Amino acid sequence: MRSGYTRAMLLILLMFSATFAGCFGENDNDAPLASDLVVEEADSLLGGAWQAVTLRAEVDLSVFIPYFIQDMGSMRAQNGTVFDIQAGQSQSVNVLFPPRNPNIVLLVGEYARSDWPIRAADESWMDWILDGSRGSSVSVVPNEDAGGMWPWIVPGPSSGGEVSVVQLSTERPQRADLTEENGVSASGGWLNGRDVYEWVDFMTDETPDPLDLADGAVGYLDRWIGNGNPAYEDAITYFEGVMIGYGLDVEVHRFQSGTLWAVNICGYKTGTVYPDEWLVFGAHFDIAPIATPTSFVPGLEQTGYGTRTGAYDNSAGTSMVLTTASVLADFDARRTMVFCLWSSEEEGLWGSSAFAGDLPDGVTVSNYLNLDMAGINYPGDFALSVYLGPDGTGDVIDQTGMYHLAEWIGADAFDLSYQMERGRAEWAAGGEEPLWQNNYQDVVAIYESPTARSDHQPFQDIGVATLGWNGVVDGYPCYHKICDKLPEMEEYMTTDNATGEANLVHSWDIVTWWAVYAFLHMDQTPVPNEL
Repeated sequence: MRSGYTRAMLLILLMFSATFAGCFGENDNDAPLASDLVVEEADSLLGGAWQAVTLRAEVDLSVFIPYFIQDMGSMRAQNGTVFDIQAGQSQSVNVLFPPRNPNIVLLVGEYARSDWPIRAADESWMDWILDGSRGSSVSVVPNEDAGGMWPWIVPGPSSGGEVSVVQLSTERPQRADLTEENGVSASGGWLNGRDVYEWVDFMTDETPDPLDLADGAVGYLDRWIGNGNPAYEDAITYFEGVMIGYGLDVEVHRFQSGTLWAVNICGYKTGTVYPDEWLVFGAHFDIAPIATPTSFVPGLEQTGYGTRTGAYDNSAGTSMVLTTASVLADFDARRTMVFCLWSSEEEGLWGSSAFAGDLPDGVTVSNYLNLDMAGINYPGDFALSVYLGPDGTGDVIDQTGMYHLAEWIGADAFDLSYQMERGRAEWAAGGEEPLWQNNYQDVVAIYESPTARSDHQPFQDIGVATLGWNGVVDGYPCYHKICDKLPEMEEYMTTDNATGEANLVHSWDIVTWWAVYAFLHMDQTPVPNEL
């Protein structure tokens, strides 16, 4: 195992457990103060968008940026850095500030400082300012990335003493043509939930199109696996073209074993450091086939099995994979990025199983991220499930690295500390199944899943640590029914304080950003299977 991999992995594991030994705030010694650092930007600080920011020092100081930055040498994303800046000098850096938390911090300490305090995994930086006793410590080390210039942050034995905290705020870009009813506050930035919503809307559009001989509609309906289904082949061709348009190397994989067959559409961008390590995003694009005549009978639709649109299951996940691919395709990654739309999930995970069982010689999958049935969850009156695995014991967290990474992202980037705390309590009280069925206000549950009902399972079977997201499953009345349509999702997600459309946009915004943040972490630091 490479020493860089080991050290980076320790960051995930140790940053959440070391004892916090420092304090913060203005002090009465010769250490720099928050006012000694001037943050310059062209207009305003942006949330959820890469932005060039200039830091200028009034005295000799060091500044810790605890957010993703783009290294000037490698041009890859890395999880934070520290700059040593002399009085009167400045340093410019491209930063990705959180998309859903306007409160940001920079830490200031003495010049050439090597040890710093950080927050706990399950708290935001604002929480840490109020009570830093639960945090931990990191140290500055030389950049270990190919072509990298700026320091990396790794676990350290001590916080190094006091720091001063610069508190700032951001504004997220928004589209001018939308209102709060349309989820306008989640409509801008590097990626956003509104784009996912519009993908789902287009994909499930039932407006008749007499020129479409595949499904007779504007959208891509009837995506049922089966030899000779023209609608299915039409969707394959379309999604292949979309990924090619993103600039990815696209392959349509066809697998057959006896009477079982599968078709996967995968877009690749080769990693520039570890090309044989694949980081995979996946969602199944097939939908539950119509199998019951009553599916089409007015008033009896919910008694039948199958759907034509599959808005929730799984046009939503398909749309999120396409959205992530659209932004990451232009990004230089260390590991090969793979964006896959799986077939035959509804028949028994045939597509993802065939892919995971037929990797090229010398290739390993570093991590897998699954997007299936997200949308009917928080911020509606339902739980958002963030599931990971593989699970070993069922009563303790075995994948501590993945668990804490999920917490670390959710607590600050999305300001979900309170919702995650409620999720821990609900999971402890009832486990996974109730979260799929009942109403829950303000609940985001992170847990190891013992179930195998989606495309993460084949990757766990080959020893890969996985992370995925979903909402209501068995408790959704349109699950695998003809009524699985976008308007029904909106109706189900309507709350007292927001429209169903707005809540869906925000739900997809949270999940898609969570997946991309996880990708950025995993590209720098793969999370190993700890079983």
